[in-house]
Amino acid sequence: MTETVSIIGDYNMIEVKKARRDGTRAGGRLAFSRRMLLVFICIAAVVSVGMLLLLRKIPGGSGSSNPGTSLFAVKRGDLTISVTEGGDIKAVKSELIRSKVEGRPSIVNIVPEGTYIKPEDVNNLVLVELDSSNITEQLPQRQIDLSTAEASATEAKEAYDIQVKQNESDITAAELKEKFAMMDLQKYIGDTVAKKSIEKINSDPNSGIDMSLLLVDVNDPNSGCEASQKLRELTGAITLGQENFEKAAYTLDWTIKLRDKEYVAETELKKDRLEKKRLGIEMEKARIALRLFNLYEFPKQVQQLLSDYKEAGLELERTKARARSQLAQAEAKRSGAQATLMQQQERLKKLQEQLAACTIKAPSPGQVVYWSSTERWTRVKIEQGAEIYEGSRIISIPDTSKMKVEIKVHETWIDKIQLGQKAEIAVAAFPDQIFTGEVLKKAPLADQTNFWDSDVKVYVTDVSIDGTHDFLKTGMTGKVTVIIDKLENVLHVPIQSVVTVDKKKVCYVKTPKGSKKREVETGLFNDDFVEIKSGLAEGEKVLLNPPRWTASEPAEEEAEAEPEQVEEQKGTEPEPAEEQVETKPEPEKKQEEAAMSVSRQPE
Repeated sequence: MTETVSIIGDYNMIEVKKARRDGTRAGGRLAFSRRMLLVFICIAAVVSVGMLLLLRKIPGGSGSSNPGTSLFAVKRGDLTISVTEGGDIKAVKSELIRSKVEGRPSIVNIVPEGTYIKPEDVNNLVLVELDSSNITEQLPQRQIDLSTAEASATEAKEAYDIQVKQNESDITAAELKEKFAMMDLQKYIGDTVAKKSIEKINSDPNSGIDMSLLLVDVNDPNSGCEASQKLRELTGAITLGQENFEKAAYTLDWTIKLRDKEYVAETELKKDRLEKKRLGIEMEKARIALRLFNLYEFPKQVQQLLSDYKEAGLELERTKARARSQLAQAEAKRSGAQATLMQQQERLKKLQEQLAACTIKAPSPGQVVYWSSTERWTRVKIEQGAEIYEGSRIISIPDTSKMKVEIKVHETWIDKIQLGQKAEIAVAAFPDQIFTGEVLKKAPLADQTNFWDSDVKVYVTDVSIDGTHDFLKTGMTGKVTVIIDKLENVLHVPIQSVVTVDKKKVCYVKTPKGSKKREVETGLFNDDFVEIKSGLAEGEKVLLNPPRWTASEPAEEEAEAEPEQVEEQKGTEPEPAEEQVETKPEPEKKQEEAAMSVSRQPE
């Protein structure tokens, strides 16, 4: 089965055939094809109707009974240059309410659109309530995690404090050990000798200590060290033993003499001999003890004490390093536990904020407007049960005391639009009333949201509406005429009477011998007329529908105009065109106006 839809115009004839066939194709693919066909049909209809209307409105066009012979007398007068665009009425300032809840919570409750928020309702009236069941399920676990993190943080802090005190004790003990090792060395070899020995070792660790020189220093009578005392004891023992031995030898000599004379008994002689022998042994022992002390005991003791002092110093360094390491570990555990605690606190706080964000209260007085009602392309319709993404706009509360019209200006006009330019606004809902305003803002970059023609560049421009009008509502349609300039007492002709030949602007002037091509200099223009700076004189008659010659020497038209076709009335002007028309050849102009008509369809 086939259906044929024909759309006939002066420039286009579009025939669309839709075939419905039974088969095994997927329903979704067929539905998509039907939607695309419907879209293209709508586009073709709009283009064709626009071209038909355009042709009927252009003087000398297809609606003219005598094409090419209508004339217009060049006039001098005032000319208003303006840009007319349609747009939507919005508030200059608006309180925008977005969803702050993560995920896609659904709307549980929402106030009806159009609800008025009174000043006493601010921070009291609930506008939107989002589903919070998922959040309430997570709260208990977040609180448990927070309690565990608090306990771990307390434990880590106490462990850190204990480690600090333990380090202080260990370092103090190591310092005392080093100090005592130094005192033992000083006690044995003396303070002065000990300092010299330590300085020598520190300056050259590989150098040894000359014990013979050290003995000389230690043997100083003024030295009160332990080694000096030991040395004096050993030396004294030798001296005393020597004297006792000599005394025993002298006694033995006299005993021998007395025995020879039998004055003493034999036993007395044996006794003296034994005493001399004993004292000799004692004297030898003292000498050996001194030699052993000098060769072994003294060097050994000095080396041991020096080693103990050096080891005590190294132990002190190890203790300090160990203390730093243990303190760093304790600090890391404490910091980690504290960070975990803060993280859990932040998570709980965020969850609580998310729970609070599920209930949205009125932030300011005004009227509730659903966001989906003001944006044509919003994917989600704001209603109960709708799922809302985080950051999605839900409600706007416009400040109706100051309104504006948001229009989209074509790129050919945007440079002429300046901030502060006056404008006239017509609202479709109030056709008998004209509002005034001025250009409030224009976008620095083009808005490329046109789905149908990405090559058409338009710039979003805001035009304020003077005064306060309670009856104006956001979303109403308005038509804005921005006054670019007002030219006084200038020559002007209809815009369609100027054509481009060999890249020059020309008009065809009526003469007794027929129409003659004449180059002109144009100025500013509006939808209907163009300023003539030079090339024409007031009262001269020009063709409203001149020939479209493209050759460098176009032929002349000899057709004479009927008197009744000449627009002699000075106060009568052609009916203004609705769309902006540039000074271009007629076919190009019609095609561009048709394209512009399509580009300005509601989004």
